[in-house]
Amino acid sequence: MTTPKDHKKQLRLEALERRDALDPIWRIEASLAMAETARQNIEAGPADIVTGFWPIRSEVDTRPTLFAFRENGARLGLPAILDRTTIVFRELVRDGAMIDMGFGTSGPGPDADVLDPTIMLVPLAAFDARGHRIGYGAGHYDRAIARLHDKGAAVRLIGVAFDCQEVARVPDEPHDVILPELLTESGLRRFDRGG
Repeated sequence: MTTPKDHKKQLRLEALERRDALDPIWRIEASLAMAETARQNIEAGPADIVTGFWPIRSEVDTRPTLFAFRENGARLGLPAILDRTTIVFRELVRDGAMIDMGFGTSGPGPDADVLDPTIMLVPLAAFDARGHRIGYGAGHYDRAIARLHDKGAAVRLIGVAFDCQEVARVPDEPHDVILPELLTESGLRRFDRGG
């Protein structure tokens, strides 16, 4: 019998294979279209802190979306991996030093301010029509979101992926963070919280 963890691993591999097969130029165009969708559908201004992620491998490039939010006055942050279990979000500023964060990504260095986001763009490997997500397997985002909720922080969670990463059903596990919204090249989806 397959465990939920094994099933998630298989779904992750299949979704990432589909994402990897996308044409690189198409991925850029889709990322730009997502930035425009975000600009039109997600309000973020000077009172907001928006965290995203620098793209690795064939991920959606959230940089155009982040820069659209900056144009409206939002502060920006990127994840910083502190250890095997912990990420924080450090402020991304113009001309700020970027350092290697591991996993093929970069982020602001240790001198940057640590921020608690009001809007978090969440990377993922796969998702289903209920808003359940499969991350990359390390649980960094699940723990970071749990810490923010434990602090009483109100954070708007928006998954970011390509449509091809959708799977029929993600196995439910108690620690999973369910996304209320997802941004893809097809638009901004809002999930029914009943499922």
